[in-house]
Amino acid sequence: MKVAVVSDIHGNIWALEAVIADIARQEADVVINVGDILSGPLDPAATAERLMALDWPTIRGNHERQLLACAKIAGGPSDQFAFEHTTPAQHDWLASLPAELTFDDPGIYVCHGVPGDDLTYFLEEVTPSGARTAATESVELRAAGIRAGLILCGHSHKPRVYALCDGRLVVNPGSVGLQAYNDNHPHFHEIENGSPHARYALCELRDGRWDVGLRAVTYDHAAAAACARANGSDEWARWLETGRAR
Repeated sequence: MKVAVVSDIHGNIWALEAVIADIARQEADVVINVGDILSGPLDPAATAERLMALDWPTIRGNHERQLLACAKIAGGPSDQFAFEHTTPAQHDWLASLPAELTFDDPGIYVCHGVPGDDLTYFLEEVTPSGARTAATESVELRAAGIRAGLILCGHSHKPRVYALCDGRLVVNPGSVGLQAYNDNHPHFHEIENGSPHARYALCELRDGRWDVGLRAVTYDHAAAAACARANGSDEWARWLETGRAR
């Protein structure tokens, strides 16, 4: 069984289309979307329309929550832009998404950040000095109580495969749509992957064990960057062009 895992698309329809084509070439049996779908100065409406038609198993991330909150109070630039450039029907779709998913056969658990918290990284931790790999004890604690052999997370945009002490795997597929950014929660930090490639993961169950491939797919990142710049964000344009935070 082949499971493709996508996350953190952030309205990047150009990257999404490239990943969809690559997933088809890999002949995945199912695609799971781990959230943070539309927010950003790109093309959230086209991204939503494409994904709604595909009807992949999908959870919401922190940016779905933040986007929907813009109906009551203005949000951050990425969320506010996506809210204003999507339809009520697309908002209803976001509101219908669960925070977590569990698949019993095969055993897969899906959350955006960590169980019960969409703002905490599963495999990284943030200190006043920046983001770094989380301590083993922290990762084990975050995974406690999850029985599934494959745990899927997103949020940090960092593609990683982590083996827990009992053999369960935690997989972050990286980001489809944004390879660098900075954030202030809970302290200022920067994330970068070093190239503009769209990222996703391909997990294949073989004889009761998961093989994981972390895919990096070329796409027209110049078009995405030009869209960000046209929509007023030189910072996003730079991140999209380079995959670097600065």
